[in-house]
Amino acid sequence: MQQSIEQYMQTVGQQARQASRVLASASTESKNNALSAIYTALQNSEAAILAANQMDMAKAHSNHLDSALLDRLELTPARFKGMLQGLKDVIGLKDPIGEITDMAYRPTGIQLGKMRVPLGVVGMIYESRPNVTLEAASLALKSGNAIILRGGSEALESNQAIADAIQHGLKASGLPENSVQVINTADRAAVGQLITMPEYVDVIVPRGGKGLIERITEEARVPVIKHLDGNCHVYIEAQADLQKALPIALNAKTHRYGVCNAMETLLVDEKVAEEFLPSIAELYAEKQVELRGCAETRRILGGHVVTATEEDWYTEYLGPILAIKVVSGIDEAIDHINKYGSHHTDAIITENYSLARKFLAAVDSSSVMINASTRFADGFEYGLGAEIGISTDKIHARGPVGLEGLTSQKWIVFGDGQIRH
Repeated sequence: MQQSIEQYMQTVGQQARQASRVLASASTESKNNALSAIYTALQNSEAAILAANQMDMAKAHSNHLDSALLDRLELTPARFKGMLQGLKDVIGLKDPIGEITDMAYRPTGIQLGKMRVPLGVVGMIYESRPNVTLEAASLALKSGNAIILRGGSEALESNQAIADAIQHGLKASGLPENSVQVINTADRAAVGQLITMPEYVDVIVPRGGKGLIERITEEARVPVIKHLDGNCHVYIEAQADLQKALPIALNAKTHRYGVCNAMETLLVDEKVAEEFLPSIAELYAEKQVELRGCAETRRILGGHVVTATEEDWYTEYLGPILAIKVVSGIDEAIDHINKYGSHHTDAIITENYSLARKFLAAVDSSSVMINASTRFADGFEYGLGAEIGISTDKIHARGPVGLEGLTSQKWIVFGDGQIRH
């Protein structure tokens, strides 16, 4: 079996590499035509895709998957509509490929610049969310990349149904059908092959649990665009408008729990803690959010708040649990975020411009916000059309990764017979 998986993945890799060479020089018009054909195919397949998702959901319930995973797995008609809107947005985005920038003459007379090009072949490994299949495929196609998609076994039926529609659209448009390939096996050996084929795969994007991403990071022989977890913070500064702060702190935690941009720790300045904490605790109580607080938080809110441990400050709960800490000021808040956070998304609520700027400069995260919910850290909300993932590493792509994150640049030189002396 191991040998046949290896042969299968080699074939997938070869097909992706061939398709990537066609896509690299495909016009914006032909890529948009393919995406439009995929849009039509998806519309025509909505009932089949939602039915496939119900099969996955039934299996997931019988396997007792936790609520966060069930939430990520479910495709409702509203979420399906959102998928289609994301695809439409990608069609409307400016094509970055071929853009030439920074042109300048050198003393020798040569003209030098940079041209934006696709990465080539993207390998995507992800769990639960079937909408990722379409998001990743559309972004890869628009940016001239072939993509190999390996979804989780829990979403096998949903992913296959979406993949069928994508293949139908590609076939109708004339671009290579192997531009998008969905791995048809749940065997973990397929992942091992995908992440160790640098001759066919140029970058790996893992999306899923910490265990998956740690494994990929350790074993990959291909560059990885990734974030391990989303331990996000909201800091209520002493000069915050508390009428703004309440809905932001509520939304950041409770809008959706099982997402990487949900707030996991609330930091509150000691100058406003007595006023702010009882009000926000009341709102969290209505949503049945368990609070784990520092000693000062417990003093203000009473004994029903669980004592926060050191581990709580590091934890991404992905559920209705929130850690709360009262801090002495902005310096302690920044230090706490940089020590315990995951460099994903952190926000300050304040009316003090200077302190807001200080927070922006000092917090070492891929998205830093002023007076807004951390839930905005998302490719769709950032106008990227969709996102293939979020990077918390300090590489060319940081934060939500859209079209430009799937490209590189190459130096280009225009000469007129110059030789080097």
